[in-house]
Amino acid sequence: MKKLLLTGFEPFLQFPINPTMSIVEALQGEVVGDFQVTGHILPVDFHKAGDTIKQLVQEEQPDAVIALGLAGGRYKINPERIAINCNDGEADNEGHMPAGEKIITDGPDGLFSTLPIQQMVSQLQQHGFPAEISNTAGAYLCNHVMYQVLYTLQDTTIPAGFIHIPASHQLAIEHQRIPSWSQADLTEAIRIAINCL
Repeated sequence: MKKLLLTGFEPFLQFPINPTMSIVEALQGEVVGDFQVTGHILPVDFHKAGDTIKQLVQEEQPDAVIALGLAGGRYKINPERIAINCNDGEADNEGHMPAGEKIITDGPDGLFSTLPIQQMVSQLQQHGFPAEISNTAGAYLCNHVMYQVLYTLQDTTIPAGFIHIPASHQLAIEHQRIPSWSQADLTEAIRIAINCL
C-alpha cells in the first residue's frame, strides 16, 4: 500500500478554527484510492514549519505529499500551481514577521507543483465542487511549506504540492465575513483530489 503524507495547519491570525485540521483528522489512516493517509498538523511558524514537513518526509518516506491550507475568503478548492522563494506577510503564531527574504538562499525563484492539479480540478468540478488552479500561494506559511517540500523532493519522482481550501461553516460563523463550505464537503473534496494521484 502506498503512503500519502497529508498535512494541515493549526489556527492562525484571525482564524480561531482551521478546517484543514479536521480534514487531516478525518482522513488519518483512511485508504483513499491507492494510498493510505498519514496525517500531521504543522505549526504556523516560519522557523519550524518547513523543517517539520522535511522531517516528516524523511520519517514517513511517503509516496506522495499533499499539504493543505486555509484561504479564508476564497470560495473554491484551489490546487496551487507554484511556490515562490519568498517569506512575507503578517506575523506568524510566534510573532515572526518576515519581510521578503528568501526561503532557501540559493534556491530557484519558483517551484511548480508536481501534483496532477488539472485532473484534480476537473474531477472536483465533475463532482459538483467549485475548483480552479491558483497561480499564487501567497508568501505566508502555505507558500513556505509548499516551497520547502517541493525543494526537498525536486530530485525524486514523488508527487507533491499544496491545496488551499475555503473556510468551514463553523469558522465562517465565528469570523462572520467569509464564504464557507460544510466540513463534510471540504473533506470529500480532498478525497477526490487524493483519488487523482
